[in-house]
Amino acid sequence: MKRSYIIIAISTLLFFISFRQFEEKYKQTRVVANNSFVTGERVEYRVHYGFINAAEAKVEVSKSISTINSRPCFRVNVSGKTVGAFDLISHVRDSWRSYIDTTAILPHMFERQIQENKYRKEEKIYFNHNKDQAISSIKDETKTFDVPNNIHDIISGYFFLRTVNFEKVAEGEVIEIPTFFDGQVYKLRVRYVGKDVIKTKFGRTRVLRLNPLIPDNKFFKGEGAMRLWVSDDSNKIPLKAEVELVIGSLEMDLKSYKGLRKDLTWF
Repeated sequence: MKRSYIIIAISTLLFFISFRQFEEKYKQTRVVANNSFVTGERVEYRVHYGFINAAEAKVEVSKSISTINSRPCFRVNVSGKTVGAFDLISHVRDSWRSYIDTTAILPHMFERQIQENKYRKEEKIYFNHNKDQAISSIKDETKTFDVPNNIHDIISGYFFLRTVNFEKVAEGEVIEIPTFFDGQVYKLRVRYVGKDVIKTKFGRTRVLRLNPLIPDNKFFKGEGAMRLWVSDDSNKIPLKAEVELVIGSLEMDLKSYKGLRKDLTWF
């Protein structure tokens, strides 16, 4: 199905709200210290195309703990939709959900419901980390895929990232992350650029700069077309993002937040 490059860019931007993890050599029984997020967290974003409000996105951690594969899990919902005049041109209602082990910070189940114009897709994935398998179900078809040890989905990777100490990451380092999505294992490559200070509607704050590296294509201006600014604290939530398109650019800004484990610091 053909879609405009702007809708593809919006989908990519919403996708990178859930963006990465470090590759480690542990089994599912690993214990990852989490001082970054708790149940009840909710963060909302607004996406602009020039001066036009193009889309909104929301990341929510359920207030209750779920049980999947007999393991306690955070239930995390990520949703994105076009708004205003953009919604009249290209109607998008995308929803992703991940059930993330509270101890290992690994996914046990991933769901997505995609509505983009007339296109529809629903998928459910179960992860068997003991066998390094991902079992995907779409409609009446079920497939089993062999995956690397400690594979993540696009949401759980982001939440694992938030537990990482960036003081131990060198500036300019490119990290390759194995992620399972759409029936494939791929390497999401992200460069850590360094630290900075940015201004938001809430005030100025210190951030970590990340550069997700996008393969060459006809929609974006080169490999480094996307830039992310993440809070330089234990929360590590995205505060701002930019994507340079062949024509124009998209920007994502923090709209609202609540329920963070530690309040953001503004000055």
